[in-house]
Amino acid sequence: MPISSPDTFHKRLRFLLWSGAAVFTVATAGLLVLQDQAEPAQVVYSGEADIRSDFELVDHTGRPVTEADYADRWQLVFFGFTNCPDVCPTTLAYMATTLDLLGGNADRVAPLFITVDPERDTPEVMADYVANFHPRLVGLTGSPAQAAEAAQSFKVYHEHLADAEAQDGYTMAHAGHIYLMRPDGRFEAVFLEGDQPPEDLAEEIEMRLDKERRS
Repeated sequence: MPISSPDTFHKRLRFLLWSGAAVFTVATAGLLVLQDQAEPAQVVYSGEADIRSDFELVDHTGRPVTEADYADRWQLVFFGFTNCPDVCPTTLAYMATTLDLLGGNADRVAPLFITVDPERDTPEVMADYVANFHPRLVGLTGSPAQAAEAAQSFKVYHEHLADAEAQDGYTMAHAGHIYLMRPDGRFEAVFLEGDQPPEDLAEEIEMRLDKERRS
């Protein structure tokens, strides 16, 4: 039997993740609506000026990095954690497909996965995890204080929740937004995986890259 290439493996994995996500979304949509009705909406940010790429973290190879290490590229940023059962794997698979669709333009984009669970998500754990999705994907972690400061700069909601059925007795609630940041670290746009197909996200990014070339 022929051995699949890494690219083929990643694409098959992403397909399986999206298939599972569709079932999960239908099953939980009603619960989320009820929760939104029962609880006041949480303000994530008051304006784009509040959102900025500003962090001191460690990448999945163990190298200390800041936003300046990606200043020559647009940043596609998602916050999550490796023990996440649903939103994180499907969103990272979606980002990976978007990178494939960008082709050569992917060189101008830094795809960053920043953990909100740094106590468990060490560089070694992050390295194993991001390798499942795309060779360009960068996993970022650090101390709890560093991770919290990074989340604050993007105005990302996250919360430590006790859960007896989860690994280590807790899970992390968090927002599922994907941030597109300009090379200078300023906010450009925000997306959700379920709001548009990856082809549309790739087109949104390419439009901005073309505009940057012409300026």
